[in-house]
Amino acid sequence: MSRLLIIDGHAYAYRAFHAIRDLRSPGGQPTNAIYGFLKMLEKMRQAVAPTHLMVVWDGGLSAERMAALPGYKAQRPEMPDDLRSQLDEIGKYLAAAGVPDYCADGIEADDYIGCLARRAAAAGWNVVIASSDKDFMQLVTAQVGLLNPNDKTGTIWGREQVRAKSGVEPEQVADWLALMGDAVDNIPGVPGVGVKTAASLLQEFGSVEDLYGRLSEVKSEKLKTSLLAAAETVRLNQRLVRLHEVPCELQSEKLMARAADREKLRGLYRGWGFKGLLAELEAQLPERQVELI
Repeated sequence: MSRLLIIDGHAYAYRAFHAIRDLRSPGGQPTNAIYGFLKMLEKMRQAVAPTHLMVVWDGGLSAERMAALPGYKAQRPEMPDDLRSQLDEIGKYLAAAGVPDYCADGIEADDYIGCLARRAAAAGWNVVIASSDKDFMQLVTAQVGLLNPNDKTGTIWGREQVRAKSGVEPEQVADWLALMGDAVDNIPGVPGVGVKTAASLLQEFGSVEDLYGRLSEVKSEKLKTSLLAAAETVRLNQRLVRLHEVPCELQSEKLMARAADREKLRGLYRGWGFKGLLAELEAQLPERQVELI
């Protein structure tokens, strides 16, 4: 059975950057995000044991979402310079290690990850998406699971974990997000509707469509008024939070790790000052090659 591991690149780079402080190369360049990313990637590969994998990077904001909501993600702070300078270095590592990655202008990582996951599941593959982004809960099926770095148990999330986290089924997650909004993406929700209220409404009515079709059945007058006033916002939010179809193809050979270029890895590790990783690499080489280093 083919098993595809899809990694949310920027999410893990940010996570690594904030998890490790003040790690620098012999030349003084920051390397904390590089080191943390490498170690997390190694841990994920060992835990998931994928036959195929892909690291996906954000290529910018969706033009369609920006047109629908000009303030989409507008509140997000600029990427720190010390992190930005390390992204190309992580890319060099992935190339040397033979790990496939993808980035395209104007394609948000979430959309490409969603497209790739759906294609793989349709082909009968199992898929694990490594990310803490709650948007991916809408993709969970018997074949698609989530590896959430915030869950220290290492459990691959299925329907049970999505229900425990959100109070709704994966098929309802987009409507759940549409009702309560998403402050991270600057998407406004219905005033007074948070995680629990949104879940409760969907547990009772099933979907946003049925909720608005039976709005008279909502018991709280205050909540009913808020929902009615926010009807257009909720409809817009549904378009914003659903993962969009983007150009992507399931090409098995492009999702398989290639043989690592050990000479390039050795040079990178030396330049970054990663003595432990360099020693591990040299320990894997035949004795005669080590003597020539």
